[in-house]
Amino acid sequence: MQLPNYSTARVLVVGDLMLDRYWHGATSRISPEAPVPVVHVKQDEQRAGGAGNVALNIAALGAKVSLLGFTGEDEAATALKQLLQQAKVLCLFQAVPGYPTITKLRVMSRHQQLIRLDFEDGFQQVDSDALLHLYHAEMMQSQVIVLSDYGKGTLSQVQQFIRLAKQLNKPVLVDPKGSDFSIYRQATLITPNLSEFEAVVGRCSDQQQIIERGMNLLNELELQALLVTRGEHGMTLLSKDEEPLHLPTHAREVFDVTGAGDTVISVLAASLAAKKPLAEATQLANIGAGIVVGKMGTATVNTDELNTTLQGPRAHRKGVCSLPDLLAERAAAKQNGEKIVATNGCFDILHPGHLRYLQQAKTLGDRLVVLVNSDASVQRLKGPERPVNKLDHRMEMLAALECVDWVVEFEQDTPKEVIDQLLPDILVKGGDYTDITGIAGHESVLANGGEVKILSFIEGHSTTAIIQTIKEKSQS
Repeated sequence: MQLPNYSTARVLVVGDLMLDRYWHGATSRISPEAPVPVVHVKQDEQRAGGAGNVALNIAALGAKVSLLGFTGEDEAATALKQLLQQAKVLCLFQAVPGYPTITKLRVMSRHQQLIRLDFEDGFQQVDSDALLHLYHAEMMQSQVIVLSDYGKGTLSQVQQFIRLAKQLNKPVLVDPKGSDFSIYRQATLITPNLSEFEAVVGRCSDQQQIIERGMNLLNELELQALLVTRGEHGMTLLSKDEEPLHLPTHAREVFDVTGAGDTVISVLAASLAAKKPLAEATQLANIGAGIVVGKMGTATVNTDELNTTLQGPRAHRKGVCSLPDLLAERAAAKQNGEKIVATNGCFDILHPGHLRYLQQAKTLGDRLVVLVNSDASVQRLKGPERPVNKLDHRMEMLAALECVDWVVEFEQDTPKEVIDQLLPDILVKGGDYTDITGIAGHESVLANGGEVKILSFIEGHSTTAIIQTIKEKSQS
């Protein structure tokens, strides 16, 4: 099976919009005011949640996506829109005066959630007429509709959304909420997880019972298909005209199941919009879910990751490579369960200090990426007489080291942009750093569940000292 051309797909997502906020910090003492830990917040992060995460997943595949839903008239709405627009999501938000944008604030320490604070009133009482008008206009340009229901009120009149889609013969996929699935009658397909499914049909003792009760539900609700996601047991697709399709899970390691349902319906919708048959679209959705549960927090998958899984294990290629090639190699390594370590530097004159540092970094994981400053970047940082060795020579020397897997250049003064895309499991720097907050890219690595480490400083070795010694000897 091959990936479809997602650039031809256009999907409309309607649902509950949320902003996920994270405050990260260390805990080293208990408050004198109450028996609770004190968190020294060092970093904050924002992500699109709810229907926004669905839209991000679709955009990450390269498909065009429009997003429709309610927000408040507040700073959180502005932040959410900026996050989504950066990913090329067309935001058709309806701001409702007097209501807060749904926001979930999580306080994190050492990758553990200490508390979650919710800011929301729900939009159940808000008139949907304006939303339906926008929906009708945007639906005309879309091939597939996704209704992402988190029970916050945006889809309180969900039958009207389904009816309008049916009138224009548009497939409408629903990620359901609650125990009353009758409100989704005549949708093309719904995607409950197993616990949601059993809340409606009752406890299922085996796969055959899932099939029997699922087919009864499918006929009762006049659905064309029903996809039950079953965690470590994969997923089951039931449809009127085909035999049940059971797909085993593709997850190698489950780190966080947050957003897995969003990924399933996103890949499914984008694949259907790109003209894939339902069975193949479901297989791709299953692969996507297996990838995303290996990431921290709400996350997306991209076509490189899907392609890597489809193609299966491949021979590991080492050496100098471009950023796109590096990302493809990273995806392959992650699918093999390997841990990625990254570091960066100028590496102008390679010396024993560099070698020992890189060897130490490699022991932390399975694959070591070295990000190297371009010549122009070195000159800006070190002065007009540097670098002594041009970029291609520096990269060739690094790539020849047994401990180094991949070598990639970066043009900026810091590798933050590359690290934000690479998201290594471990980011390391030498011992001349004393605080990880000074290390470029540390925010995205920590937010993705990775680690940032400062390795011990190796005395007596530096490129500057070597250059100075050469100058002194040449003058004597």
